[in-house]
Amino acid sequence: MKSVRIGLMGLGTVGGGTAAVLQRNAEEITQRVGRSVDIVRAAAREINEQTAFAADSAVKLSDDAWDVVNDADVDVVVELIGGYSPARELVLKAIENGKHVVTANKALIAMHGDEIFAAASAKGVSVCYEAAVAGGIPIIKAMREGLTANKIEWLAGIINGTGNFILTEMRDKGRDFDDVLKEAQALGYAEADPTFDVEGIDAAHKLTILASIAFSIPLQFDKTFTEGISKVTTEDVIYAEELGYRIKHLGVARKTAKGIEMRVHPTLIPQKRLIANVDGVMNAVLVQGDAVGPTLYYGAGAGAEPTASAVVADIIDIARTFEATVENKVCALGYQSGKESNTAVLSSDDFETAYYLRLSVDDRPGVLADVARIFAEQEISIEAVIQKEPVSEGASVDLILLTQTVQEKRMNAALSKVESSKISESVTRIRVEHLN
Repeated sequence: MKSVRIGLMGLGTVGGGTAAVLQRNAEEITQRVGRSVDIVRAAAREINEQTAFAADSAVKLSDDAWDVVNDADVDVVVELIGGYSPARELVLKAIENGKHVVTANKALIAMHGDEIFAAASAKGVSVCYEAAVAGGIPIIKAMREGLTANKIEWLAGIINGTGNFILTEMRDKGRDFDDVLKEAQALGYAEADPTFDVEGIDAAHKLTILASIAFSIPLQFDKTFTEGISKVTTEDVIYAEELGYRIKHLGVARKTAKGIEMRVHPTLIPQKRLIANVDGVMNAVLVQGDAVGPTLYYGAGAGAEPTASAVVADIIDIARTFEATVENKVCALGYQSGKESNTAVLSSDDFETAYYLRLSVDDRPGVLADVARIFAEQEISIEAVIQKEPVSEGASVDLILLTQTVQEKRMNAALSKVESSKISESVTRIRVEHLN
C-alpha cells in the first residue's frame, strides 16, 4: 500500500514538533494506519544548515510555501504558518489541487472556515483542525464524535494559557497584571504584542469554533463578545477569594430559549469547581451534554509536541480514510452541509449571568441603601456584600457586591445610574458563572 505523503508549511515550534513526532513514532503510526506516513516536502521562511530536514535528502526544502501546495507528490498539506493571509490563499489552493489539509490555525478557521470547508467538500477532500483549539487536548474529536449523541447545553473553557498563567500568578503571588505580563513575555508565553492573548481575541477564535460544533451553527467570530483581562486588579483577585471564587479568563457558549450566547471575559468561578483549579498555562474545557452530563477535558493548550500530537492525529485520521469519499467521513463541523441551524447568536444585552461588582464609594451612612434602591428598580437581587474599612479618614472605600442572575441590559442600566448619581465614578464588573 502506497505511503501518505506530507508537505509541511512552517518549520517553527509546532512544525518542528510535528516532524519530531512523525519521525519518532513512525513505527507506531504505520501500525495504526496500515501504511507509512512520510514527509516529502517542507517550506520555511529561512533555509540553512540548522533547518529541520537540512540533512535529509528525501525531503525537498523550500523557502516558498507555494512550492508545497503545488507539489504533485504531496497528498496532505499541513499549514502551520498561522494568521489570516497568506494562509487562507495557500489552503484554498491546496484544496483546488485536490490535497487534504491539516491546520493548527484557529484564526483561519474562525474567520474563513465556512468558505474553506465548502471548497473542501466540493473537491472531495478533508480539512482537519484539531490543533486549532486547546493544543494537545482532543476537544474537537470529543465534541464532534464522542458526544455526538448529545444535545450540548453549554460549554465553558480556559482556552488561552497566557491569560491563565497571568491570573494564576496574580492570585498565588499577589503580583499585578503588568508585572506578570512582562514575565510571560520573557518566558515566551506571550508575544511582544500580547493583544490577542490578554484581550481575548485568541480565545474568541477558539470559542467560535467550539460553539459552531456544539450548536450546529455557522462560524460567527464577529458575534462573539470579547473582553480581556488587562483591567483585572490584584484587589479583585483577593476579593474573589474572600467570596469563595477564583477569576479565570473563560470562554462560554450556552444555548438558551432566546438564542446562543458566545462570550469571552474574566469570570468568577466557585473555588470548588474542578475548572477553577486549572492553573498556569494549562487549558481545560467543560462540556455539558443532555445525556452524559458534564465532562471535563484538561491538558496542555500549547507547546511544540502537545500541539504536534493533535496535528499528527489529524494526519492519521486522513491516512486511515484516504480512499473514502467525503460523504463517508466525519463532517468538518459535525453537521451535514446545508443542515446548519439558524439559531440566532445573542447580543451582550441579552446575556443572563450573575455579577461581581467593585465600587469605590464615600464612607458615609446610606451608600449601600442608595445602591440597593437603584438595583431594586432594575429587579437586581444582591446576594453578598463586603464593605472595606477606609485606609484613612475621608478616604473612599471599596464596596463589593455579588448579584444573582440578571439580564445584562438591566445591569447596564443600573450601573449607568450608579455612575451618573456620583455614588461611584466607575464600577468594576466581572461576570460570575457557577457552572452547575
